[in-house]
Amino acid sequence: MTNERRLRPVDLARLAGVSTQQIRNYEDAGVLPPAARTASGYRVFGEVHRGALLAYRALMRGYGPVRATEIMRSLHDGDVPGALALVDAAHAALHEERVSLRAASEALELLAAQPPAPLPRSGGLRIGEVAVLLGVRTSALRVWEGAGLLTPGRERGTGYRVYEPADVRDARLVHTLRRSHYLFDQIRPVLEGLRREGSSEALRAAVAARGEALTARSRAMTGGAAALHAYLEVSAGGPGLSARR
Repeated sequence: MTNERRLRPVDLARLAGVSTQQIRNYEDAGVLPPAARTASGYRVFGEVHRGALLAYRALMRGYGPVRATEIMRSLHDGDVPGALALVDAAHAALHEERVSLRAASEALELLAAQPPAPLPRSGGLRIGEVAVLLGVRTSALRVWEGAGLLTPGRERGTGYRVYEPADVRDARLVHTLRRSHYLFDQIRPVLEGLRREGSSEALRAAVAARGEALTARSRAMTGGAAALHAYLEVSAGGPGLSARR
C-alpha cells in the first residue's frame, strides 16, 4: 500500500458516519476487502476500501443491508458474476412488484366500484367458508379482524362469525392489498373510505403512495448500481475481485 494514501479506521468511520468498530465489522463481514496490517497488528486501509465503503453505503439505500452485504461479500470472494446476479435479481423483484401493483390497482378499482357481490348462500358465511373462497387461512382473517380491518357480525347463541357480502368484499380488498405488500395502516383508510362514502379516493391515494415508494426505491437502486460500477472499475485486479471473473 506504499503507492496510495493510507487510511485509518477512523477516517473511514468519519466518511460513513459510523463507529470505528463498525468499520472493523464491515471488514470481518466481507463488506470491505481484507486490510493490510502494521507490524503491531493495526489495520491499514486504502482507497480501494474507501471505494468499497461508498459502494456499500449506496447499495444499502436501495437494496437494503442484507442484500448489499451479500453483493459486496460475493465481490470480495472473487465472484463478480454472482454479485451482479444478486443485483439483477433485486431489479427483477422490483419489476415484479410494479407489475403486481398495476394488477392490484385494476382489481381494486373494480372491487371498489361494484356493490358487494351476492354470497353463494343466504345468511352469511362462516370464517372457514370465506377462507376457502379467498384462498387464505382462517388465521389470516382473524389477524385482519384483530387489526380492525374486518368487522364480521356474530351469530346469536353460538357466537360464530358471520360474513355478509360487504364483509367478504372487505376481506377481498385486504387480501389483494396485502399481496401487494401494503401495511395495515395503509389499508385501514381505504376500507374506512369505502364504508363511509363508498369512495375509492383513499384506494387511489394508497396505490399512488405505493407507486411513489417503488419509484424512490428504484432511484436508490440505480444510484447503488452506479456506485458499484465505479467500485468495480477502480478495484479491478484488486483484492479478491479477479479470482472468478
